[in-house]
Amino acid sequence: MSTNFFCKRVVSVSLTNVGLILEISRTQMHFLRNARLLIFRSFSSPKQHSFTVSYLINPCGLSPEGALSASRKVHFETPERADSVLAVLRDYEFTNTHISKIVSKCPPLLTADPEKSLLPKLEFFRSVGFSGPDIVSIVVSSPYILKRSLENKIIPTYNFLKSVVMDNEIFLKVFKNTLRSYCQDVQNALAPNIATLEEIGVPISNINLLVTHHPRIVSRNREKFSTTVKKVIEMGFSPLRHSFLHAVQVNCQLTEFTFEHKMKVYRRWGLTDDQIMLMFRLDPLCMRHSVKKIMSVMDYLVNKMGWEPASIARYPSVFARSLEKKIIPRCSVVKVLEMKGLLKNHLGLGFLCKSEKDFLDKFLVKYEQDVPELLNVYQGKIGILELGLVYEKGDKTVVAS
Repeated sequence: MSTNFFCKRVVSVSLTNVGLILEISRTQMHFLRNARLLIFRSFSSPKQHSFTVSYLINPCGLSPEGALSASRKVHFETPERADSVLAVLRDYEFTNTHISKIVSKCPPLLTADPEKSLLPKLEFFRSVGFSGPDIVSIVVSSPYILKRSLENKIIPTYNFLKSVVMDNEIFLKVFKNTLRSYCQDVQNALAPNIATLEEIGVPISNINLLVTHHPRIVSRNREKFSTTVKKVIEMGFSPLRHSFLHAVQVNCQLTEFTFEHKMKVYRRWGLTDDQIMLMFRLDPLCMRHSVKKIMSVMDYLVNKMGWEPASIARYPSVFARSLEKKIIPRCSVVKVLEMKGLLKNHLGLGFLCKSEKDFLDKFLVKYEQDVPELLNVYQGKIGILELGLVYEKGDKTVVAS
């Protein structure tokens, strides 16, 4: 009896194992069939889109790699619609290079209806005053504009901005930048923040400037924008001045961590927080410069020119000047004039902020008879060491290399 039980048990286990093996085999076969199907689909897809890829290469001008990538976003098997789209663009002075950029950024545009979708928008842009090059610039930079609704997006944007910006020349710039920047409801994005600026007395001309040059800042979340505006007022900026706009811009663009990091960079040169904040109030953009730029300008003015950091802090706009093209040439001229004893009064760093004409008139033309080499010094053809001049500035003996 135990033998029979044992045999039955073995048969039962064996049958179970056979069933398990068969089940595993079925699973593997199912996986292999799916894998083959997946592989087939992966390799057959380019063949299915071979016409699209070919068209994207010629006449659209995309590279083979770019065409393959773009074909994932658009598919067509006949050229008629795409040919019509290209014909409309060429009628509006789009070159082959422009078309290549547009199609690369927005492949689905090739399947748009030229008569119903493209022409009405292009004609609208022309009707409101945009030139041919303006229209090309707008569409090339943001071709998805032509996919947006004329009635629900573009025209409402135009009407809203027209009610805010009165000057027609400025308006066209604002509208152009806005079309490039927004895909959302412009009125809902801009109106609350423009109202915030108007409530605190920012002149409409300044609002125009901010909307024109920095539309993304004015379209920030209303609560965040209001918090930034309040912070800038607490920093001591007057809403009536241009510096207020720059302070709003900087506070929107820099995180608190980045702002504090720039503070630390200026502190390395011995400036106090009060001196740094004075710099910021005089020119908020001084916090946007890179650490490398700040350090190189301070190194030259302090260690080569002998200026005190506190004196530099009174002219924060110098950090916006090119070290090689503006600061060094002008400082070299001033240094030579000081060494020659031709500048009797103490000279601040204001000469670095003058226009090119004013600087040349006051420092080169005025003294060219006294120092014939001055123009060559300004142009970098002669170094100050070659003139053999050394002078005292405070308790330092200063010679420039």
